[in-house]
Amino acid sequence: MQLISTAIPAIKVVEPKVFGDSRGYFFESFNQRNFNDALGETLTFVQDNQSRSARGVLRGLHYQITQPQGKLVRVLHGEIYDVAVDIREGSPTFGKWAAEVLSAENKKQLWIPAGFAHGFVVTSETAEVLYKTTDYWAPQFERCIRWDDPTLAIPWPLDGVTPVVSDKDRQGMSFSDYKHED
Repeated sequence: MQLISTAIPAIKVVEPKVFGDSRGYFFESFNQRNFNDALGETLTFVQDNQSRSARGVLRGLHYQITQPQGKLVRVLHGEIYDVAVDIREGSPTFGKWAAEVLSAENKKQLWIPAGFAHGFVVTSETAEVLYKTTDYWAPQFERCIRWDDPTLAIPWPLDGVTPVVSDKDRQGMSFSDYKHED
């Protein structure tokens, strides 16, 4: 496994070592010890989440004010454009975002530490996304920043398609209204 820094150093692209031959391929999709060693810190994942969505479904930008979650995101089927926004007040990259195309084909994963809002849009016909979290989902603490916030100006690859978003995501706050809550 190799960790590659993004435009925001805390966010890492995880590239597994893939072994392929005429039978197909094999790779270790997760190894706690190797992940911790590569990251240089000890993390524990407590929950796995999986979703299936159609092309144009956009989920996010979600975060939790209490029990913030680090997320290790990968795609089992299809392709997504995965985005993380730094909401760590005082961070030199506060308000900046990083994105990566994750797919079943490229087998890349994205490590998003706690303190980031997260979202993705499906760019294939369908996509199945699996992500590990470092804390449990706590709906009472969940918040959402609008995916189309003009301050963030994320260039979602929508190809002229209106994204399909939930009511919760449609009603997300603007980034300028974001404030850290304890």
